[in-house]
Amino acid sequence: MRICQTCGVEHAEIVDVCAICADERQWVPAAGQQWTSLEELAAAGHRTQVNELEPDLFGVSVEPRVGIGQQSHLVRTPAGNLLWDVTGYLDDDGARRVRELGEVVAIVASHPHMYGVQVEWSRALGGVPVLVAEADLEWVARPDESIRPWTGTREVLPGVTLAQPGGHFPGSAVAHWAAGAGGRGVLFGGDTIQSNPDRSSVTYMRSYPNRIPLSAAVVERVTQAVEVFSFDRLYDNFGGTIDTDARAIVRRSADRYIGWVRGDFDHLT
Repeated sequence: MRICQTCGVEHAEIVDVCAICADERQWVPAAGQQWTSLEELAAAGHRTQVNELEPDLFGVSVEPRVGIGQQSHLVRTPAGNLLWDVTGYLDDDGARRVRELGEVVAIVASHPHMYGVQVEWSRALGGVPVLVAEADLEWVARPDESIRPWTGTREVLPGVTLAQPGGHFPGSAVAHWAAGAGGRGVLFGGDTIQSNPDRSSVTYMRSYPNRIPLSAAVVERVTQAVEVFSFDRLYDNFGGTIDTDARAIVRRSADRYIGWVRGDFDHLT
């Protein structure tokens, strides 16, 4: 197994170029395709970190960062745990700490950029099912019997619901945790809905690094899809958070985005 150094996604074998990075939503470095492994990353000093973010929610990250540098989220419930947007590296200590927090019943990535070393995580946790959006199966570079296609909406645990509003990728998903934020609800937006640095707005993109927007119609579709949930807080996959009033902020941000791409504010340009 090899890991793309740019995106941190595991591959069953070395190929000329990582398909995820060659896509217009990502990039291949000017120096060309580069590969690494868990052993090489460990030797370079990378370590898995697990930190509590709020009661029954933990952030799993890697220092120094690997690939895109996402933060995974572990949601703990009485019926089991969800591991969302796994990292591109793990070590024995990180796997042990995750196991100590309870049984993980599913590993889910919001979209292909977040596949990380999902099969490796599954094996380290005892063969946990890896749920992959059916629409995005073509991006899986390390096939494994743990991978299970899914589509639509699924309650993966009581009070923890997955949905696929699409947008960034056709199968781009979000996760809703009803008990989060003290019972006010949490939405894990992945790159489907990404928090902004101002901490009071969100955005939507086909490509974040290459600045390719989505259409007004798609932004409205994605927003309506998450408005079926009640949530006060939003976590993205890079440590960004909308701490409160997130549902209203998502709608307000969508309306602003739609207005700009529709041309409502051209007089300001």
